[in-house]
Amino acid sequence: MVPLLLLPLLWGGSLQEYPGYQLQLPESVTVQEGLCVLVLCSFSYPWDRRNPPGELYIYWFRDGGYQRYPMPVATNNPEQQVDTETQSRFRLLGDPRTNNCSLSIRDARRSDTGIYFFRVERGHYVNYSYRDKKLHLLVTDLTQKPDIHLLEPLESGRPTKLTCSLPGSCEGGRPLMFSWEGTALHSLDPKTLRSSVLTFTPRLQDRGTNFTCWVKHQGAQAAMERTIQLNISYAPQNLTISIFSRNVTALKTLKNGASLPVLEGQSLRLVCVADSNPPATMSWSREGKALSPSQPSAPGVLELPQVGAGDGGEFTCRAQNPLGSQHVSFSLSVQSELQGRCWPGQPGPVFGRGRDWGLGTELHPLSPSPGSPSSCSCVTEEQQGSWPLVLTLIRGALMGAGFLLTYGLTWIYYTRCGGPQGAGLKA
Repeated sequence: MVPLLLLPLLWGGSLQEYPGYQLQLPESVTVQEGLCVLVLCSFSYPWDRRNPPGELYIYWFRDGGYQRYPMPVATNNPEQQVDTETQSRFRLLGDPRTNNCSLSIRDARRSDTGIYFFRVERGHYVNYSYRDKKLHLLVTDLTQKPDIHLLEPLESGRPTKLTCSLPGSCEGGRPLMFSWEGTALHSLDPKTLRSSVLTFTPRLQDRGTNFTCWVKHQGAQAAMERTIQLNISYAPQNLTISIFSRNVTALKTLKNGASLPVLEGQSLRLVCVADSNPPATMSWSREGKALSPSQPSAPGVLELPQVGAGDGGEFTCRAQNPLGSQHVSFSLSVQSELQGRCWPGQPGPVFGRGRDWGLGTELHPLSPSPGSPSSCSCVTEEQQGSWPLVLTLIRGALMGAGFLLTYGLTWIYYTRCGGPQGAGLKA
């Protein structure tokens, strides 16, 4: 019976590394069940060129004690059988002639957990097992979630591809099964939802909705999932300009091509907003010339502290992002306070200050006169102040005419009829 201490010598190795025999590899590797892992490995051995040439063979064995003839899990020796449990799943990568002993493990199984060692053979002079450095392989439960890859940005109305993959999986491993879920996918053919690659056209109403990819190994019960929220990009839309004055609630919302008449000296605050993704860059211009924003942190806000006679013209707010732009223009016309008050009843207000256009704290819409949609028919302050005198004169004249009429009728009555007594005698 061969003593146990002599068994390592039968393998050409020992409990201590021989001079010239070196092995580099991670001593501990963890992989999840069903996934793949690559164990990088390099080795060296002493070789004398005077030795007769021989074929270089390398082996990976599962350490099950000092067995006389264990079966390798992977080898490049075509005449050597390998373990049927690891056949086609454990493979050597690289060229042994470049000292590469890397091991690829596909579709890892819980039963693969164990300790493995490496061996090199070349002719009759090199037969060595590297038992000082061994590979400790641990296979755990599958908890890896899939990844969803997409080409950003997602643009509304533009077809795009989404790819679902399971990190750690590889070709040649156990087949994967995919499925997709999402409110944006209701119109797609159900067959297309079982592929790892999904093509669809995002819509504006799909923004903020969820996409979920489910993946599992063929024959497995549990499935892993990943959910993302769609971030859809679109050009600016629904651009509006709101008018404020002295912290008062918005007085009016301007549309493209609108006309805004205001009184000279009036203060205005114009707020321009638009819906877009990514957020649009806002800018103001007057007669085609750029205006500096009143607040650098809020470029959509334009403040006119005191509108002057020369501040009129066409104002434009523009919203722009990489996908497009939108603008709204309006015409600002400055009205002098001496123009007075306009008659009510027609659209197109002029914003005045207070009832008497004094120093009130509110804006009151003053509409143009009937029959003149684009201008106001106004009476001046002087004309407005003369109306009480005219009315007084007319009232006095009417009172005088009434007195003369009463006097005349009385005179006729007494001269022709002789008064009440004359009327009684004649009777």
